[in-house]
Amino acid sequence: MQQEEQLSTVESPRSIRDRVGIFSEATDILDAISWVREAERIGVQQIWAQNAGDADLVTFFAAVATQTERIRLGSAIIPVYTRHPLTLARQVFAIEALAPGRLRLGIGPGNRMLIENSYGLAQTTPLAYLQEYLEILRGVFNDGAISHHETFFNVEYTPLNASVRTMPQSTSVPLLTSAVGLKAFRLAGEVADGAISWACPIPYLLESALPQLRAGAEERGRPAPPIIAHVRVALSTDEEKVRAKMRQGIQFAARFSSFTRMWAAAGFKRAADGNEEEIDALIRTLVVSGTEETIRHRLKELLASGLDELMLQLVPIVDEECERKQLLHLVGSL
Repeated sequence: MQQEEQLSTVESPRSIRDRVGIFSEATDILDAISWVREAERIGVQQIWAQNAGDADLVTFFAAVATQTERIRLGSAIIPVYTRHPLTLARQVFAIEALAPGRLRLGIGPGNRMLIENSYGLAQTTPLAYLQEYLEILRGVFNDGAISHHETFFNVEYTPLNASVRTMPQSTSVPLLTSAVGLKAFRLAGEVADGAISWACPIPYLLESALPQLRAGAEERGRPAPPIIAHVRVALSTDEEKVRAKMRQGIQFAARFSSFTRMWAAAGFKRAADGNEEEIDALIRTLVVSGTEETIRHRLKELLASGLDELMLQLVPIVDEECERKQLLHLVGSL
């Protein structure tokens, strides 16, 4: 089992509340819009989402942008194989016009099983594809045009009428990339504005992922971008119920090789094989549980340990609706 992370003296000029966002798991788009509006009213600064039920995430963000004023909207993540980079760029310009400065664009290869089985697309070199995709977005965002002819894309794009520009000259929307394996963290350090983790043990993030992210940034002579750490939260003191609920998530994630390889690298190889003792040890590195005061204290510890931001995902234990509201109020009061 990994040792507990050592707290450092890392400080950030940003407030604690500004560094903690909540992951949305709304079941439909109307529920999702209502939830984001409530989050903003309570004082939550950032929400993250993959979708809004079966609805498209970008469309959802466009809708919610018109009904909110301050809250930041982060995608975690949009799979790059499912839409052309120019299509996504134009969608981003629309959201940026509706909600200036509030979008944080998280992209990544996505789940290989979903991409290949549901979309019928081959995912053979995901990180190389992601890097080229990001280069195109960066070019369009910075210059409003792009000439790109490389391995995966042949793109020649200028506005239809340069004298009557329908898109802004440039945008400062942050480009974040998903990261689970160490190569992905290094790539994020090289080219992205941040790395979004998923189901990664905290010690793995601090001891392995963060050094790779920093090494990638140093190689390119740029500041290290932030890690947005995915953290599960259970508002319960019943440890057995928390473990039982978390085991379900571990069993589901163990179907995907990207997670099992990462867990093995983090020292939890037997967890993927169903070893109960190691699964419980893994769970302790993934979830924060207890009373509101205990959770609040632990979140502050994590932010002091070297993690830049937290993306909290609720683990419902007894009453999901009540616990969703409880988590909103907890984060809104940080």
